[in-house]
Amino acid sequence: MKELQPIALFARRIRENIETVFLGKPKVIDMLITAFLARGHVLLEDVPGTGKTILARAFAASLSLSFSRIQCTPDLLPTDILGVSVWRQGEESDDRKGRFVYHPGPVMNQFVLVDEINRATPRAQSALLEAMAESQISVDGKRLALPEPFFVLATENPVEFEGTFPLPEAQKDRFLLSLSIGYPDAEAESLILENQRRLSHPVMDIKPVVSAEEIAPLQEAVCHIHVAPVVKDYLLALVTATRNESRLRIGISPRGSLALYRSAQAYAGLQNRNYVTPEDVKEMAPSVFRQRFLLSSESIVRGIQPERIIQSILDTIPIPEYRTSS
Repeated sequence: MKELQPIALFARRIRENIETVFLGKPKVIDMLITAFLARGHVLLEDVPGTGKTILARAFAASLSLSFSRIQCTPDLLPTDILGVSVWRQGEESDDRKGRFVYHPGPVMNQFVLVDEINRATPRAQSALLEAMAESQISVDGKRLALPEPFFVLATENPVEFEGTFPLPEAQKDRFLLSLSIGYPDAEAESLILENQRRLSHPVMDIKPVVSAEEIAPLQEAVCHIHVAPVVKDYLLALVTATRNESRLRIGISPRGSLALYRSAQAYAGLQNRNYVTPEDVKEMAPSVFRQRFLLSSESIVRGIQPERIIQSILDTIPIPEYRTSS
């Protein structure tokens, strides 16, 4: 058996740790790890009760990173996310009368879980835009760098509309991947019932399996995974097809192209390879494209789903032949 390279070994340790509490969805776990290694953020969209928050908590617990959770509600303010500067009166012996002291918000952590993000108002949602795109925030006219690595995992219930605020396209575009968990099969659900016959949730037993110092070199290694010209041409063909698709009002932007490129590199690393194949690009395309599509008015009226358009494009663009010397 081929020896596992550091990226694949990292993924296996994380996957096995998460699978002790989150059962029957190894592909979803791999996609989450892929986004993390590609220095991207993830939007988990699914109906209530499918394990979105459990997956997020298990993933966070597997990493030796600072963690915070933002529970979104309609009254959430940007300062509740970014933090606030508070006036502190100076001591009598101090020449200064006082000064503003910045109290960091939950965004100043390495792993940020934004639960039910579509329950926050657009004003609160926008507080995350700069953080997710540039790994920094602006408070009182000052730019503050966020800790490294910085990872946002947001959850969303796509079928509930009362008391929610749809994410704008600019916000969705900041997520590297959009994932859906789906229901477990009967065998996995039976194990879930057995595992939770206790007072405390099994996720409380999850311990870190990697150190923070291991992460940066692995993320750097992902950037050096080889992408051959023929693979890049295939990637760009898929992107161009979305821009020429009549059922879409707006296709994939250059940011989306870069997201597909980076995620394909990370996914290849998970497969214990130092090169990307066309199949890696095809595998990652649905999760990269899904939240970036803007359907035409006719498509919306006809009830056409983005997944149908994605599959049509993947079926239309032929996969090129690709051979490696390894």
